[in-house]
Amino acid sequence: MPYLTGERTPHLDPHARGAFVGLTSRHDLRHMTRAVMEGVAFSLKDSLEIMIGLGITPAQIRATGGGGRSAFWRQLLADILNCPIVRTQADEGPAYGAALLAGVASGVFADVSEACALITLRPDVNEPDASNVRRYADYYGVYRALYPATRSTMHLLSLLANR
Repeated sequence: MPYLTGERTPHLDPHARGAFVGLTSRHDLRHMTRAVMEGVAFSLKDSLEIMIGLGITPAQIRATGGGGRSAFWRQLLADILNCPIVRTQADEGPAYGAALLAGVASGVFADVSEACALITLRPDVNEPDASNVRRYADYYGVYRALYPATRSTMHLLSLLANR
């Protein structure tokens, strides 16, 4: 559970806390590192599910910035989000997007669509792997059940930690 500083989407809970669930003596740093990455990806899936619920189904998801450079991260996202991941040419991420929006606000571009048309993509695409998509769909169900099952414990831990 990736809630190190509370959670905003979808739980809006400042008391949510991070947790590793199901650890055994056979797990090592590699397993925990992957678990952190999977937890973050599941949290992104929570946001994607909200958009899908609103009738917005993306044909692809674009990755940028430092994380976008990692082929492993992009494939993990493709498998968990069940959507192709495309890397942008620009690695600046949020700053580049902010500059495009500033261009819209200042009249350089007519609208967001015109500004976004300037974004160039790299040719490599990480497609979801069907067997991983199925496995992660099962894991996502477990992930979704953990927050409500542990909410009162997380709140108690938060209160104790803030004493």
